[in-house]
Amino acid sequence: MLAEEDRRTASQAAARRDWRSIYSSRLRMTDLLVILVAVFGTQLAWFGILDRGLSIWHSGPTSMISYTEVSVILVLAWSGILGVYGSRGDRIIGTGSAEYKVVTDASLRLFGMFAIIAFLFQVDFSRGYFIMAFPLGTVGILVSRWLWRKWLNGRRLRGEFAARVVLVGSDTSVLHTARELARHPYAGYLVVAACVSNVTAGDQLPGTDILVFGGVDDVLEAMKVFDADTVVITNSDNLPPDKVRALSWSLEPGRQHLVVAPSLTDIGGPRIHTRPVAGLPLIHVETARYEGYKRYQKRLLDVLSAGALLLILSPVFFCVALVIRLTSPGDIFFRQERVGLNGSTFSMLKFRSMVTDAEAKLKALQDENRTEGNSILFKMKDDPRITPIGKVLRRFSLDELPQLLNVVRGDMSLVGPRPPLQREVDLYESHVHRRFLMKPGITGLWQVSGRSNLSWEDSVRLDLYYVENWSMLTDLQILFKTARAVLGSEGAY
Repeated sequence: MLAEEDRRTASQAAARRDWRSIYSSRLRMTDLLVILVAVFGTQLAWFGILDRGLSIWHSGPTSMISYTEVSVILVLAWSGILGVYGSRGDRIIGTGSAEYKVVTDASLRLFGMFAIIAFLFQVDFSRGYFIMAFPLGTVGILVSRWLWRKWLNGRRLRGEFAARVVLVGSDTSVLHTARELARHPYAGYLVVAACVSNVTAGDQLPGTDILVFGGVDDVLEAMKVFDADTVVITNSDNLPPDKVRALSWSLEPGRQHLVVAPSLTDIGGPRIHTRPVAGLPLIHVETARYEGYKRYQKRLLDVLSAGALLLILSPVFFCVALVIRLTSPGDIFFRQERVGLNGSTFSMLKFRSMVTDAEAKLKALQDENRTEGNSILFKMKDDPRITPIGKVLRRFSLDELPQLLNVVRGDMSLVGPRPPLQREVDLYESHVHRRFLMKPGITGLWQVSGRSNLSWEDSVRLDLYYVENWSMLTDLQILFKTARAVLGSEGAY
């Protein structure tokens, strides 16, 4: 019985160690299947069941090659280049857009190489064959990777298919890193133990269930006991360069990994560049910039998109305005002073979803016990001030549609930090004022990440992250996620 249990434990440990190769092999098989369907499906659709041939080098010696042979070469080359470019590597799977970028880039390069070969050897390829196979295969691979990512995320929430991490550093830095990694389980770092010099071995990190195994000299023993495969150094106060180097040499090549976490949080990847200088891995962090052509791009996107939406949604505007007018007394629109770019104020428009004396009733409601909102932002799930039709408007965020007029006017942007009230701004800490470096948005990271369910700290963190790292691609991603968040209506009240 004990022998059977030992074998089961050993098998589980082996599975944990090999999760990278297991997942990579599954991606390899799926990639190959998708490419086979795309390439041979295109050949069948374009040429039928007949296997046409094509000639090579018209002006010199001529040889023939069939499209089936071309398809086989294309399938093998496509699957191979995805591996060569590291699209199945454990450092890019699970989170972020790097995996999708690598897949797209590798596919583009492959078809670029085929185009060059066709030109140099005067191969008379059918353009339609390649024009059809390329997008079908690329999109198919991206969809399969997305589906695998959903599966992987589910596994990682259960603590599987993730790097087993031992944190090393001071108690403050270790706790901070542990909390950040716990907030992002999809990243694939499962903290199993910590080695902290100034905390008693056997205790747990405050507010977590992570056991402190010992000090910085007990790292290797901790990795053995907890079957860990990754060491994360959260700071180097107690780890001089020679000790870090010795630790890296003592790790098992290929199976155990060393990660150094700098004291940087909420910094977007494009702003970080690593540059080795004289043996020192220097990390360059670009300062956030809020001017130049990117601002003009953002403004152009705002004007064109908001203008188009106003035209398309004009029947919705009319219907909502009519329903508000017929179901409750008062104005159709609700105007409220909000704080925007550089601390200036503007009048924000919304469809009225509350009774006309809602502001007068706010003070009494603020004194009631509630689980929604936070210390700065007032939120109440069953707010008695909301009219029956107002609940429907808020459920689908229809009350915010008039803010498109604010966007056209230049007061707001489609995507940006939440537009606050002046009484909220009066309670801000000094660093929170950085959110005013950007125009407030109809939607933002705060809306696609929980909306009213967020704590004040999380709301600030998301807004500041957006301000520090904004890009046009980020705006497009947020706009896409907004539609999903609105349909799901989570945190909308």
